[in-house]
Amino acid sequence: MLIATAGSRGDVEPFANLARRAVAEGHDVLLVVPDRSGVDLDGLDVASLGVDFNRMITDQGVSALGAMRSFRSVVRPLMRAVIVETAKVALDYRPDVVVAHPKILSAPLIAEALNIPHVLVETVPAMTPTSAFPAAGTVTRNLGRANRLTYRAAGMAAAMFRSEIDEAARLVAVSRRTVASPVATLMPISPAILARPGDWPDTVHLTGPWLDDRAPGVVDPVVAEFLEGGPYVYVGFGSMAGGDPIERARSVVQAVRDHGTRAILATGLGGLDVPRDLLGPDLLVVRSTDHGRVLPRAVAAVHHGGIGTVQAATRAGTVSVLVPFIADQPFWGARLHAQGLAPAPIPRRALTSKRLTAALADAASHQGGVDSAARTMNQEQGTREALSVIVSLV
Repeated sequence: MLIATAGSRGDVEPFANLARRAVAEGHDVLLVVPDRSGVDLDGLDVASLGVDFNRMITDQGVSALGAMRSFRSVVRPLMRAVIVETAKVALDYRPDVVVAHPKILSAPLIAEALNIPHVLVETVPAMTPTSAFPAAGTVTRNLGRANRLTYRAAGMAAAMFRSEIDEAARLVAVSRRTVASPVATLMPISPAILARPGDWPDTVHLTGPWLDDRAPGVVDPVVAEFLEGGPYVYVGFGSMAGGDPIERARSVVQAVRDHGTRAILATGLGGLDVPRDLLGPDLLVVRSTDHGRVLPRAVAAVHHGGIGTVQAATRAGTVSVLVPFIADQPFWGARLHAQGLAPAPIPRRALTSKRLTAALADAASHQGGVDSAARTMNQEQGTREALSVIVSLV
């Protein structure tokens, strides 16, 4: 089994959890990943793509404009490595099935060359058309029947990297014009977060999140002591880096203090930069922390709205306050608010202490809906269900 992914931590962690589950059930697995994702890969056979998405984010942030400016010098070489190196690894490994993130644009070519099933993993709903909602990362307003048109955006990626895909096609000796569609699509998303549309084909499987089945590790003593000190808000923007992280930290800290509680601030890859004059016993500043330990006891979770954090918070029974930056994050902000699972999202550029204070005050009114979703999510076996689908295809 070849499992391949590309991106930052949120793109790697579910795939690592799937690989670990497959190994535990006796399957031979090679996991293809970028370097330095921050994900625990112990016990897994790993092949490197030779690229570092976290470094790219740290160097240029997450703005679309920054990506456009560095397209030729940074983005295109990085995606060439993703597309071509995965094909090289697959030719050497000769798997029975390839399970791939949408960024692995060579996955259909690999499947065609080796005559094996290709399983697409849609980490967010952006490629399988539906009239129920627009593609994540496009618009947030429901366009009705026109929602299906927004899914054409996914095809633009293949067009942008046509020469790299052609290079991979030559490498594996197939024509990219003759490759078949995936035999199955897996979405590691809970139906409690996203109801399955009636117009999706039966080959699409909404499994629930892919979680790490291992026992949680030991909590840092400093974090453990803070957790015992009373109510707190968790604040973290993951791999997001953009705008002024110091001013953002000032707004967040002021809002939390106005709300009358403490906060754990996870600085991540640069979403927050807490100046010394803000520090106090009511704040704990860390680079990152274990969501499984911290979120269940938080009174609210302020975050960017990546699907991993959305599901971790909801499964923990903690109301999210979303501050979307880019891509699919506004989609999740709109979906959660529409379902009564979160206050209205606050766009990154519109974040102020006043708006965040109001959202934190509103969070309690959404607790009932989140508690109901959490009960559903804690019954899900997403990783096991996904693996069952994959095994049935081999």
